[in-house]
Parts: sequence; C-alpha cells; structure tokens
Amino acid sequence: MDWQERLAEAQRVVVLTGAGVSAASGVPTFRGEGGYWRAGSRVYRPQELATRAAFDAMPEVVWPWYLWRRGVCRRSEPNATHRYLADAATRRGAGLTLVTQNVDGLHLRAGSPPERTWEIHGNLDFLRCAAECTAARYPLHDDAVLPSQDARLTPAIARRLRCPRCGGPGRPHVLWFDESYDEARYRWSSSVAAAEGCDALVVVGTSGQTNLPLTMARLALQRGALLLDVNPERSPFASLAERSGGAWVQGKADVLGHRVSL
Repeated sequence: MDWQERLAEAQRVVVLTGAGVSAASGVPTFRGEGGYWRAGSRVYRPQELATRAAFDAMPEVVWPWYLWRRGVCRRSEPNATHRYLADAATRRGAGLTLVTQNVDGLHLRAGSPPERTWEIHGNLDFLRCAAECTAARYPLHDDAVLPSQDARLTPAIARRLRCPRCGGPGRPHVLWFDESYDEARYRWSSSVAAAEGCDALVVVGTSGQTNLPLTMARLALQRGALLLDVNPERSPFASLAERSGGAWVQGKADVLGHRVSL
C-alpha cells in the first residue's frame, strides 16, 4: 500500500502547519529574510525581541512591535490552503486535528473549527495577564494595531492592553523564545496525545526548529503512523516521513488538495 492509499484510509489525521502556509497570504515567515525584526531604529535578532526578558525590560518597544505585526496579519486574508484545510476539517469531523505554529489567526478566519484548531504558539489577536493572575486569554480590540514599526502606543491603545481581571499589565498571547510550552496556554499535552493516537501526521510549511512539532513527529513515527512532509526544502521532518513509509512532498503548501488529498 502506497502513502496515498494509507492517507486515504487514515481515520485520525493530524495536520501540523507552519509559516509556509501563510506566506501566500503575504505574511512574512517569522525567521526568514522578510521577518519582522526591527523596532524603531534598531534591528534585533529574534532571540532579543521575542522574549519575556525583552518584554519585562522594554514593554514600550515590544508591545508596539507586536501590534504593528498584528496589523500586517489583520490586513491579510486566508488563502486557498487555509480554506482547503477548513473544508477538510468539515469533511473529516473529529477525525482531523489541526495544530498550527502560526499566530496570525488565519486558520480560524478561514473556518477551521476552534475546538480542533490548536494554536501552539498563541494568537496575536489576544492578550493575557503578564502577572499570570489567570491563564485566560482576552481578545484585543480591533483598533489595537499600529501602522508601522516606528509608531508608538497611544494612550487609548495603552489602556486596552491591561488585564481585564486584575487591571495589571497585559502581554501578547504568544510563546516567546525563553518560555516553555504548557497545556493551559499552548495545548502541549493535547498535541502530544494527538500525535500518539494518529494514523497520519501531515506536516506543512514548517522547518522543524521548535520542540513540540518535532516531538509530535517522533511520537507519531514510534506509533507506526504515516508521516508526510510538504515543504519546498528538506527539513528534519522529511527523513522522519521517509522512515514511516511516507514521503517528502517537495513543494509549497498549495499542493494540498492536488498532490496531497485529505
């Protein structure tokens, strides 16, 4: 039985998506050359700016950077791959779980069901308490965006960046480089369990540079699940896919629905 037949027969499918899925919507990849690493007049490395340490030291720099980035994502629209995955979730029902590293919210805007769309790196449309008075997340107001990387917070926007529960400072609902995955905020245990229980894991548009996605792929392989890696270039997922009897499908995310059918 080839991998296409195995995928067609899989009852429990997990799809893991990364920045390559949103690239066609005009959202620059987080680590690529078009990434967002300038705030004001300074250029930062990712590990300098997207951290809890940076937020604690200079929230007046980090918050505007995230609100500008949120504006870029809000102006983007779901593309054909987002819509295809939303349709696949409708067709397969509880048999398909979507796990995404993307924080742009485009999967949800395309119609993927929230209860089966796990945003393991957070979502730019939400904030939560910086002091962790609660694990709850709160939707940001529509006007909580900034037009450029050089823009500063207005008093009106700054007031909207407070924790609604305790009134203290809020923070972006994202996983920073110096933080760890957990279940309450980032669905760590749920994602691990989904990988351990799936028949097929389809990886799309991610290079495998973070811990949870690679953990999921290795667990799925140990279980005997089929792995597919859809990416323009080889990544650690490609070798795991080939070991599973699956394949590295070279190409962009838009091969879903054409060369890879869910």
